[in-house]
Amino acid sequence: MKQIKSWLLTGLLVSLLAQSITLAQVTQGYNLGDAIADFHLKNVDGRTVSLADYRTQKGLIVVFTSNHCPFSKNYEDRLMALDRKFAPQGYPILAIMPNDPAAYEDDSFDNMKARARDRSYPYAYVIDETQSTARAFGATRTPQVYVLKQTNGQFILEYVGTVDDSPQDSASAQRRYVDEAVSSLLSGRPVQSPITKPIGCAIKWK
Repeated sequence: MKQIKSWLLTGLLVSLLAQSITLAQVTQGYNLGDAIADFHLKNVDGRTVSLADYRTQKGLIVVFTSNHCPFSKNYEDRLMALDRKFAPQGYPILAIMPNDPAAYEDDSFDNMKARARDRSYPYAYVIDETQSTARAFGATRTPQVYVLKQTNGQFILEYVGTVDDSPQDSASAQRRYVDEAVSSLLSGRPVQSPITKPIGCAIKWK
């Protein structure tokens, strides 16, 4: 009986260890202060977009988002407003669709092109076909935001998390985290809340 209990306990510990390893593999990614590696992703206009394309900018607001997710749809106008405010100041938005399109028809490349056209996106909207960029960043949700500051020719991670603290209603937001982060960086100040919890739909992995 003692041996059976021992086997059961060992099995449980092995199972928990495997789960924590899997979780670590899913959530690992860039940490604050890390330099972001370049990537090459296909934009809805057919051209390839890379991080190097933004080398003349002060930084970049990278947003993992999608067509089907209701949270992404709720934040769409706010993202366009952020781009209108900060792109002229050197912090444009780059939107990346990381989902497996087989999970949701809405997330197909053709539907990405249609949505970008219908909503008149002012920023690039690219597809992460291999999901390697999402995994490199450690993205888990849509939308999830990464604010990068260009320093000595490298893009350094300065903020990761949610757009603001009101996913349902923009008017109710008390903290506009991305706005605060970029405003601080433009003023030469450190980001006050560099990590927040992303709220949205789980990324659909292949």
